[in-house]
Amino acid sequence: MAGTLSTDAITQAALPLESPGDLDPLVDVIGDARFVLLGEASHGTSEFYTWRTELSKRLIAAHGFSFIGVEGDWPDCYRVNRYLRHLPDSGTSAEEVLHAFERWPTWMWANREVIGLCEWLSDYNRRRAPEQQVGFYGLDVYSLWDSMRIVVDYLERIDPQLARGARIAYNCFEPYAEDVQEYARATALVPTSCEDEAVSVLRALRSRAEEFREDGREGYFNAEQNALVARNAELYYRTMVRGGPLSWNVRDHHMTETLERLIAHHGPHSKAIVWEHNTHIGDARFTDMARAGMVNVGQLVREAHRRDGVVLVGFGTHRGTVIAAEEWGLPMQRMHVPAARDGSFEALVHDAAVGDALFLFDGSDNGGVSGLDEPLGHRAIGVVYDPHRERWGNYVPTIVPRRYDAFMYIDETRAVDPLHMPVHVGGEPPETYPTGQ
Repeated sequence: MAGTLSTDAITQAALPLESPGDLDPLVDVIGDARFVLLGEASHGTSEFYTWRTELSKRLIAAHGFSFIGVEGDWPDCYRVNRYLRHLPDSGTSAEEVLHAFERWPTWMWANREVIGLCEWLSDYNRRRAPEQQVGFYGLDVYSLWDSMRIVVDYLERIDPQLARGARIAYNCFEPYAEDVQEYARATALVPTSCEDEAVSVLRALRSRAEEFREDGREGYFNAEQNALVARNAELYYRTMVRGGPLSWNVRDHHMTETLERLIAHHGPHSKAIVWEHNTHIGDARFTDMARAGMVNVGQLVREAHRRDGVVLVGFGTHRGTVIAAEEWGLPMQRMHVPAARDGSFEALVHDAAVGDALFLFDGSDNGGVSGLDEPLGHRAIGVVYDPHRERWGNYVPTIVPRRYDAFMYIDETRAVDPLHMPVHVGGEPPETYPTGQ
């Protein structure tokens, strides 16, 4: 297992990762691929955001990628998309638009690293016709109530009678006072749900698709997507309380379905960049997720689009700081990330003393790195994190070169710079921004 991977093999495979120019070999590997999925080992690490930004800029400017889809809510990210496209009443700055992100964990997208990406995209789009502009979209499924409101608001403008029907259907959710946990618990205790109501609104909207598109293709697409989110969010929250892999699979199937819709919406020559956690973009078949019956976006996209070209890029770190919370919904903190666990992939790369490094895998069982064809622990930090439990958790057994096509390793990382974080956190001053590459 871990002992078969030598530091010499790692050293020979490692490419330098110090400046944007060091991305050239990865850009060459991506070539004409239609889907590039970029991971992260945590939701709160600055370097993961800044390196994904650098690579995304290259792919957009030189390879014609059409949009970025992220692990975020559709309504919040669609407001960002409107700003990037310079649409009326869409905000005066990226900071203003991102600061409006309110659903916990806000720091995932309301941070200064994302401001840099958004302002670059805004400048890029300003010089292009609407059909050539790059979009920014949320692929996630959490925004049940926000999405229902947007659907009703759209129908109020375009078809008040259908809006009344949608409002009546969505009133099924009213007793739960916008508390998804309460809705989930209620459907677990009583064999009833609002599934039929959520499905009926989506079906009614789609039955008028040709007519409604005449009022504006983009407006209809946004409304339809929110109706789809409402339908799938209802299913997600209803299955969540039962445990097991079902709710995870509902979520990743929804994100994949949304990605497919965006590819179709942007036309036959469109290309997609995806930003999500490693657990979503790294192929689940080469982790212990497969044994648990779980699938993910990376696996589903690979299976459906191998002929179109799919490149999965993982990220990892040995130590540093991160933004996370002790429990779901609690305030964010800047936490220390301890040195990677002995025997893990990150620890072995650190021991090889290669510094920040890029690894490109050749598609074989070991990716062209002798000894890398066995499962190794691979760090995964979520929005909830306890550094003291590193010995027992936070590692996913992974065959690294099968799970990813490339891997970007940052030896020591630092936390993102959230817009909503107080000036002083735990007695520490905020870390300096911006970062240098």
